[in-house]
Parts: sequence; structure tokens; C-alpha cells
Amino acid sequence: MTALTRILSTTAFKLAAIYLTSFTALSVFLFIFISQNTDDLMNKQVVQTVDAEIQGLAEQYAQNGINGLVVGVERRVRSPNSNLYLILDYSGNVITGNIAYLPEKVLSESDGRIQFVSYTPLGLPETDENKAKAIVRIFELPGNFKLLVGRDLEDQVHLKSLLGDALTLWLVGMVVLAGITWFFLNRRILKRIDNLSMSSRQIMEGDLAGRLDVTGNGDEFDRLASNLNVMLDRIEELMKGLKEVSDNIAHDLKTPLTRMRGRVEAALRRDLNAKEGRECLEDTLVETDELINTFNALLRIARVEAGSTGAQLEPLQLNTIVNDVCELYEPVAEDDGVTFSVSTEAEPTIEGDRELLAQALANLIENALKYGRPTEENVKPAIKVVLSANDEQAILSVEDNGAGIAEVDRERVCNRFVRLDSSRHAPGSGLGLSLIKAVVTLHHGELQLTSAGSVDDSGSDEQSGLCARIVLPLTKGQRGEGEGNEAWDKAQKKNATS
Repeated sequence: MTALTRILSTTAFKLAAIYLTSFTALSVFLFIFISQNTDDLMNKQVVQTVDAEIQGLAEQYAQNGINGLVVGVERRVRSPNSNLYLILDYSGNVITGNIAYLPEKVLSESDGRIQFVSYTPLGLPETDENKAKAIVRIFELPGNFKLLVGRDLEDQVHLKSLLGDALTLWLVGMVVLAGITWFFLNRRILKRIDNLSMSSRQIMEGDLAGRLDVTGNGDEFDRLASNLNVMLDRIEELMKGLKEVSDNIAHDLKTPLTRMRGRVEAALRRDLNAKEGRECLEDTLVETDELINTFNALLRIARVEAGSTGAQLEPLQLNTIVNDVCELYEPVAEDDGVTFSVSTEAEPTIEGDRELLAQALANLIENALKYGRPTEENVKPAIKVVLSANDEQAILSVEDNGAGIAEVDRERVCNRFVRLDSSRHAPGSGLGLSLIKAVVTLHHGELQLTSAGSVDDSGSDEQSGLCARIVLPLTKGQRGEGEGNEAWDKAQKKNATS
């Protein structure tokens, strides 16, 4: 009973019932429409045939009287057809005809109008099984003679019976076929839904690596399962990121908090003078600011990844952002003894948020200033910012001539709180590249970390360095018009000049 109730409550069963009911009602309507119109058409033809017979008999009666009429009817009776004839005398006795029995009530109505009657054909006993349907006209002639002319409706009755049988057969076949189709489709749909439900329960129980089955036939269940699998991939990634963040926070923030606690406990145990107390508070304030900056960076990354920063993506000239940011960092690099160069020959237009893109570029430059130092003492540190474009993308790269990042660490270094051993000596929280990656992902772009040739003045390529490349899609209006198109380059320069 439970299984039956479950099947009857499915959407597939309800849809099948609705379709079956609709097709049944439509079939019945078509049968009634066809049957009625066919019946009317055949009745009109029968009436025309009867009227034609009456016209012929009337001519014979006019020429030869009642005797000529009787002779004409007898001749027609001997011809095998569906026409009916009957002549009665003034006493109601049959003179000639091919009708054995007709109700007295019908014979009494001799006004010549069309009548649908039941009769018994000549030569058959008067029983219900032998009764037939006919359409007749009855006239009263001079001398109280009566003339009946009609036509048997057996063909119409037979046709209507055939239509009824066809409708019955059609309805039975349709119900059986619908039942078979529903059975197999319902089993298939229920099986797919049960698989989806089972996989969902496994995932809800904590198996985030589980995925919904995709059969590969491209139906709506496959499309649903594929979209849900993409969502589950994203959820798993976020949960993994949350776990890593929790672990990293517990690991990386425990040290400064412990150091702060130790400093405060040491200060409480000692009798500090005003100067020493102030220095202790200043050191604690610095540690506190670093912790606040770390949490602010985490919050900003979370907002960017969730798309809740309120960022308004609008058409931007990327070269203006690059020039503005590099203008701010160029004096800083010079004071730090770093050769800083900028190349923005391309003028790509992208859909983006100016503040977030400027923050991402600033983080790349700061990373290069902090960690992009050459390992050899006689090599001057150098940073090169290059903006280029192709037919589909804008490419913003920041290169340095430092030690670079090993290929095995390039993907890991973009995670939160990941700091390589070579960068432990410099201040930082390991969140810079995570923020950059989140911003680039929000702009439907890609962050690429590769080795770079030396960018120092000597032109030596002994140093590998790091090339951090941000790849962003161009606006639709600029696609296919990359810097490789000379005509486009000339038009851009002309517009800039004008």
C-alpha cells in the first residue's frame, strides 16, 4: 500500500493521468463530431434519394393512375437495393411493397414529412432481432390509397457501429500503451530520483566528496546533476578553504597572541618606569595592528569571494589604473633601490571594479618589493610592470628578478596564510596572493605564476625571478581587436592624439 501510494503521488503519474484524460476526452469529442456530421450528411443523401424516387413515382401516377403506380413499385421492388416501397388500399391492405410490418401509428401520419421508423423487411418474421431502421415519407393518394417511399439505414447503422468499435479499440489501446509507457518511464524517473536522493543523503551525512550520477545522455536529470555537482565542487572548495583558514588562524595567529601575552605578563611582573611601559605598549600596539590587518584581509577576501563587496563592474581603461598605481609605487621603489619600469602601450577596455583591480596590482607590486630580491649581492633588484592585450584578453604582468617560486609551490602559495620558508623573515600574513586571486576570479580572469627572465639593466637571464600575470577578458566591443591588429593600433593612437 505504501509503494502504491508513493507511485500514485508522483508527478509522473499525475502527468500521465492528465494526458490520458485529455486524450480520451479529445477522442470522444472527435468521435461524436465525426459520427454526427457523417450521420447528417448520409441522412441528407438518403432524403435526396427518397425524394428522387417519389418524383419518378409521381410521374407514373400522373400518367397511368393507381395501376401505373403499382406496376412501377413492383418493378422497383424486384430490383435489389435499399429502397423501401409500400402501397395500401383504403382498408389498409397491402397492395404491393417490400415491407412486412410497420407500426399503425406511422401509417396514420400520411402528411409526407420525413420520419425515422423501425420496420420488418418482407419475408422475415416479426421479431425484435429482425427490426431495421429506415427513413420514410408517407403520402395519402385519392381514393384513400397510401404510398410509402423510404430507404433502409442499415449502412448508416453499420458505419456508426464501426466508428464505435474503432473508438473503443483506440481508447483501450491508448490506455494500455499509456500504462506501459508510464510504467517504464516512471520506473526510470523514480530510479534517477532515488539515486539523486541517495547521493544527497550521503552528502548531507558529511561525504562532501560524493557527487550525483551523470548518465551522459544529456537529459534534464543530467543537466540538473551536472549543475548540482558544480555547486558541490564549489561547496567542497569553500569548506576545505574554511578548514584551512581555521587551521592557519590557529597556527599563525597563536604565535603573536602568545607573544603579546608573554610581553604583558613580563611587564606586570616587573616594576617598569614610564619609558619602559610606553615601549611595551607600543610593541603591543604594533602586534595588535598586525592582527587587525590580518582579520581585515580575511574579511575582504571572504567578501570578494562571496561577491558581496558591492563591486560595480563597469567598462574601464586598464592602462589608466596601471599608470595611477605605478605612479604611487615608483618613488617607493627608488627609495628602496629597486629599478622600476612600466610599459602600457596597449589600451584594453575591461569590465571591472577600479578599486579592487588597483588593490590587486598594488599587492603584486608590494610582494615584488618585499620578496623579489635577487640572491646575488651584485645584482640590483628590478621590477617591471607590463600591460598588453591580444584579441580576447588583457594581460597585466609584474616581473621581478628575485629567487622566484618553485613550480610545485605556485598553486599552494595562493592559499590563505601560506608563506614559503624564504619569505618568513619579512613581515606579512600570507594573504596577499589570496586576495589577488579572489579579485581576479570575481572579474572572470585568471592569476598565473610563472618564471620570468631577468629584468635588470645588464640584460642577463641568469636570474629566473617571478612573473605574476593577471589575465582578464576584454569587453565584447574590443574582442578581436587585440594589439596584433595594426589598423586598430593606428586608430587608437590617432584618437589619443586628437
